[in-house]
Amino acid sequence: MTTTTQTTTNQINAVSEASRFALGVGITSVSLFGLWACACMVSAIMNNGIVEVVKGLLGAIA
Repeated sequence: MTTTTQTTTNQINAVSEASRFALGVGITSVSLFGLWACACMVSAIMNNGIVEVVKGLLGAIA
């Protein structure tokens, strides 16, 4: 009686996995920052009005 066994080896590329993880963390954090910035802008517009917000933005740039 003979038994056939098949073995497979999985090699993990640690650099590629770490890079993929770092990219995911970066994209997630940038998305959260952008969402927070939009929420702050909407809040400023609701509290001060669009004209005052534009004046403030132009004053900050110039």
